[in-house]
Amino acid sequence: MVLRSKKSFAWMVLVLGVVTATACSGETTPSASEIPDDPAAVADTSDASSEPAATDWEPQKPVEFIIMAGEGGGADRMARLMQSIVEQNDLASQPLIPINKAGGSGAEALQYMKSKDGDDHTLLVTLNSFYTTPIRQSNLEVDVLGFTPVGRMAEDTFVLWVHQDSGITDLDGFVAAAQEAGAGWLMAGTGKGQEDEILTNYLKETYDLEMTYVPFDGGGDVAKQLAGQQVNSTVNNPSEALGFFEEGTFVPIVAFTSERLSKFPDTPTLKELDQDFAYFMQRSVVGAPGMSPEAASYYQALFEQVYATPEWQEYVADKSLQGDFLSGDALIDYWQTQYEVHTTLLQDPVAAE
Repeated sequence: MVLRSKKSFAWMVLVLGVVTATACSGETTPSASEIPDDPAAVADTSDASSEPAATDWEPQKPVEFIIMAGEGGGADRMARLMQSIVEQNDLASQPLIPINKAGGSGAEALQYMKSKDGDDHTLLVTLNSFYTTPIRQSNLEVDVLGFTPVGRMAEDTFVLWVHQDSGITDLDGFVAAAQEAGAGWLMAGTGKGQEDEILTNYLKETYDLEMTYVPFDGGGDVAKQLAGQQVNSTVNNPSEALGFFEEGTFVPIVAFTSERLSKFPDTPTLKELDQDFAYFMQRSVVGAPGMSPEAASYYQALFEQVYATPEWQEYVADKSLQGDFLSGDALIDYWQTQYEVHTTLLQDPVAAE
């Protein structure tokens, strides 16, 4: 039987906000198993034709597509896929130019976007560091609710991974090994005080672990660290670990989701193991503060088209992403709820250490 800390109840209360955040915005997030087998079936409500988004405004120069994470991670892969979908389907009059700005757990990207106030040719691809970094670094003076809501393209999921050579196959084995290793057990993750560290601290708190969190700039680097056995475990998104899983290098231990992921049908959720905990990460496109209404409408329509393409829906299914398209006021409401939830999570002394 898996050991649990008496403090886990506090985490259970906190996570209710995370699990219900989408519901608070009037949105219902389906499980991965609810994604249709035929991705094109999702796209029949919007024609991803070669015509530009329905608005009189169009970009007059290439659009900077800022990624607040390093190369090779989930955000980077997603951004470059969206860029290619726009290009291959001739959806926009100007290209999107992906630019990685991973410094300071996304602070570099947020400060850059803040400096672009009123700019109609700069977009940001976000993670949950969109909330956590401004909360942790108040000196940035970044108001994320002042950014322009373009579109939430998905919510990403998390899985606890170990190397196949560890011999660990379930959560009991993970807890036993990590307890024995103490601070010598290394958990790699993306950034400081972000999603991966929140999950690491949850595991430490719930199962009385002393493992050490080691931050890297992007999920791609994190996966490589585990593949090379420089660390003992990760909580990578499925998209970041899938290649290593498919070749047999990574073993999925538990999913931080409400239901089992279709890609990993034999991997239990924490909820199945008596922990009422689930956690998701937004994958959204955001415009600069003060973007003109005309430009905002153009980009909202553009990324709704991208969302509806068979290419995007296939990516969502293959990489275990979830969630419907959100934009405008609904996306602002979603941000507000998530900001409040993460403020609470980061006030916890363990999560904030």
